[in-house]
Amino acid sequence: MSQIDLGWGEGPSERYESLAEKFRPIFAEISAGAIDRELGRKLPAAEIVKLQEARFGALRVPEAEGGFGATLPELLNLLIELSAADSNITQALRGHFGFTEDIVNKAEGPDRRRWTDRLARGEIAGNAWTEIGDARQDAFSTAVSEKDGRFVINGRKYYTTGSLFADWINVGVTGLDGESSTVQVRRDDPGVEVVDDWDGFGQILTASGTTTFRDAAVDPADVVADENQFRYGAAFYQAVHLATLAGIGRALADETAAAVAKRVRHYSNAAGPRSSQDPQVLQVIGRIRSNAYAAGAIVLQVARAIERAYRAHFGSDAEAEERANAIAEIETSQALTVVSDLILDASTIAFDALGASSTRKPNGLDRHWRNARTLASHNPRIYKDRIVGDFAVNGTPPPYQWRIGAAAG
Repeated sequence: MSQIDLGWGEGPSERYESLAEKFRPIFAEISAGAIDRELGRKLPAAEIVKLQEARFGALRVPEAEGGFGATLPELLNLLIELSAADSNITQALRGHFGFTEDIVNKAEGPDRRRWTDRLARGEIAGNAWTEIGDARQDAFSTAVSEKDGRFVINGRKYYTTGSLFADWINVGVTGLDGESSTVQVRRDDPGVEVVDDWDGFGQILTASGTTTFRDAAVDPADVVADENQFRYGAAFYQAVHLATLAGIGRALADETAAAVAKRVRHYSNAAGPRSSQDPQVLQVIGRIRSNAYAAGAIVLQVARAIERAYRAHFGSDAEAEERANAIAEIETSQALTVVSDLILDASTIAFDALGASSTRKPNGLDRHWRNARTLASHNPRIYKDRIVGDFAVNGTPPPYQWRIGAAAG
């Protein structure tokens, strides 16, 4: 059935349904095993391989370069659908799509072609940016050096989401000249060790643990200074979170509605003989679904803003590009608190539509709140309303990037 037929609204383009149909059978398989994987802490490695084989990771690569040429609204809508099947997988692929976005922003040439060829074949990239412990805000301890005539990196990263499933790892480093940069490293390099030691209560199947680099080889052509990466990165990465939250909302709406439809036991003081005929219960289900619907609509609006920033990058007007980047960041920031609240609210009130038995672990309903709460904690939303307010009152442009660690000095 189409997205319209399911009541989730019109897709982002006329061709969206034909694009989505290529992947929906895989999404259905992923969804069927989601609760069992969650209960058994079974990483979705096989499911990600199926997506690789379908070249899901090449969505943003232009058709002329071997990909699907998806727009950002099309990509983010597909990520909503994937997240409804299993939000862990979207989170595991977030770094890949961010890396791909940087590649499709590059000018034509051998560096771009080298990577679009790999992406079009289905190769995927993981993420290794965050450092913990005594990490600093202004520099990475993971660094590039020269050894025996070649470039290598050494260091340790945490929150390396998706890297365990990847062919490549996109790593934040300090370059030879001391500036903040990124490099790409083969995950199967003998100097790379990826460990699934993520101990969070949500998104537990994303392998967001520790990666250690010991003289891992780096191609000098893959050392890219931060200032040369795509400018709307913060908005893009946050938009993937928002799409993931919207997908969690859809899964929650569907699962709770199905549970109510099957429920026979009901309370003597209820407003109907069965839950499926109780107007108060139906009201809760309607609110959950409405929250999910609104979240998805907001994500598509944000996606359009980021698409404008992408297109402005290829124009000849630097001021117009700067404005588009700023507005993309503002629109994303405006959406963040609202979407987070919508899905966190839905994941809490779902239990009001069901009995105490709905809290049993085999039902897996708790995973929606845990996953949503974890996603909403990634980039502090307490700062977003302030940033938006400062823009509205004082015209202050939003920050494009942020880092976590001990402040300099």
